[in-house]
Amino acid sequence: MKKGNMGIYRFTQVMLIIGIIFAFSYQAVFAEEVEPTAMVYFTGVGCPHCAAVDTVVLDDWLEKYPCLIVVEYEIYQERQNAILLDYYDQNYHSGMGVPLVIFNQSASLIGDSPIIDSFDKMFQNNRGNPLPLYDGSQAAFDDLDVNLLPMYPKIWRDNKIAIKINADSKDPENTNILIKQFLTAEDINDVFNTEMVEAVDPQPVQLSGSQIIFENAAELDNWLIQWDGPTVQMGQGQAASTSGTQSGSTSQGGFERTDISLTKTISLAAVDAVNPCALAVLTMMLIAIITYNPKKRENILLSGLAFAASVFIMYLFYGLVIIRFFQLVQAITNVRLVLYKVLAVAAIILGILEIKDFINYKAGSFGTEMPMFLRPKVQKIISGITSPNGAFGVGLFVTVFLLPCTIGPYIILGGMLSIGEILKSVPYLLIYNLIFILPMLLITGLVYLGIGTVEDVSEWKDRNVKHLHLIAGVIILGLGIAMFFGWV
Repeated sequence: MKKGNMGIYRFTQVMLIIGIIFAFSYQAVFAEEVEPTAMVYFTGVGCPHCAAVDTVVLDDWLEKYPCLIVVEYEIYQERQNAILLDYYDQNYHSGMGVPLVIFNQSASLIGDSPIIDSFDKMFQNNRGNPLPLYDGSQAAFDDLDVNLLPMYPKIWRDNKIAIKINADSKDPENTNILIKQFLTAEDINDVFNTEMVEAVDPQPVQLSGSQIIFENAAELDNWLIQWDGPTVQMGQGQAASTSGTQSGSTSQGGFERTDISLTKTISLAAVDAVNPCALAVLTMMLIAIITYNPKKRENILLSGLAFAASVFIMYLFYGLVIIRFFQLVQAITNVRLVLYKVLAVAAIILGILEIKDFINYKAGSFGTEMPMFLRPKVQKIISGITSPNGAFGVGLFVTVFLLPCTIGPYIILGGMLSIGEILKSVPYLLIYNLIFILPMLLITGLVYLGIGTVEDVSEWKDRNVKHLHLIAGVIILGLGIAMFFGWV
């Protein structure tokens, strides 16, 4: 072969090799770029640390990484979303604060500086990451059913957003397909060629310290979708209005609020139910009734029931006040959900105080029994009871004196329930207070039936007061430790 031809041949070989390498490199880069990379982002409108991160995550990085999909849960204005933070912390050990980024169990960032400084590296290390779900599992975006995402997420990608505005979908199968097509397709005209979509005015998307306004918007079943770019033709379907507040069940996609609070509610109520302070007040009341009119046994039953009913009603009221107080504090000061850890520490301290009373009992101990200086006042008030009506009225008043020795578990419960809607907390308060008055009802029934006397009850309480403190201490200490480490 001539030298000239040899040169051309070698040149051709080199160019062919370069072309092949380029093609494979291009294909790898292209595949890497279009493969969705999903993450969860917790934020709160009004949180100053979130203000430093929101525009970076939800604007700059979405533009920088077209393959990035962000499922955002805002927890200050959408309080129902806050419950999910506890689930993610349990399953990903991600922490209970905001701002928070979660890719998977080994990759999460919390706080403004760590997110801003380390996000790029974490993104590069987790390209193609499936979406982390609240139960600890993960789902590739193509396999995800967006309608099963619990509560009210916002799904961001590039210059598009899908906002869940209602818990219930009229056509979940098609809605799921269309939402994912909208978020991933370069040409979204096919998505809008359906009667399920109706054009609406764009709604500002609130960030912490700013907002984003998209150029176009439409309703697609139970979602509001918004995007920048040209207007497209769409069907004339019916859609739910976005002008009202979000509604629907707090149970979505297998997510049940019950398994967050019910066990804790019962445990805390059990601690209060064995409180020697409440049992002492009841026995004083029964003694006053029997002393005044020993022959009318029905007065014992009616007075005991009236007293228990008044305690139930007042403690239900106190519970609502406690929950509302915690909600107002969080709304005003943007208290993070580190509150949950604080409540866990409070439970641990209360449990230790109860166990201390078993080891070294002293009547009127701080935090576990009615202070000694209040006892003569309570006894004087109770001694004036002469009828069931009087027992009910005194019961309403005496609950104020009961609070110092029974308020601890109730405050812990109120703090946990304050994360959700106050009306959703009522069933838990009813369960708590029913358990709380069960010993009162039991003692009333035993005395009325003649199975025991008030003196027997009082003596039993005095003999076992240390053991009652031990039972209460073990229960609430165990609950506090489990809460702190995210086991419940």
